Amino acid sequence: MYMTDSKQYYVYILFSKKNGSLYVGVTSDLIKRVWQHKNKVVKGFTEQHNVDKLGYYEICNDVYSAIAREKQLKAGNRKNKLKLIETSNPEWIDLYYEIT
Repeated sequence: MYMTDSKQYYVYILFSKKNGSLYVGVTSDLIKRVWQHKNKVVKGFTEQHNVDKLGYYEICNDVYSAIAREKQLKAGNRKNKLKLIETSNPEWIDLYYEIT
């Protein structure tokens, strides 16, 4: 049996522009993590493709469900990721500014 903690975890999707490049990640500090992407602190795909706008996020109550959901989204197809953004954020607003 494993212990759960009271910390919240976030599964998120970043985008470069509407219908552009997408990135799925998981974190325990969504504001800090998106800030890191915006400021190119995170080297790699998001830096190279300018993927720094928060399009979608989910809150999970334990790290295990957050990681499982991240893996599920990453394994899914692009169409499903776009649908998540379109359904909850049809204007493709950078949600970072709404959560800060």
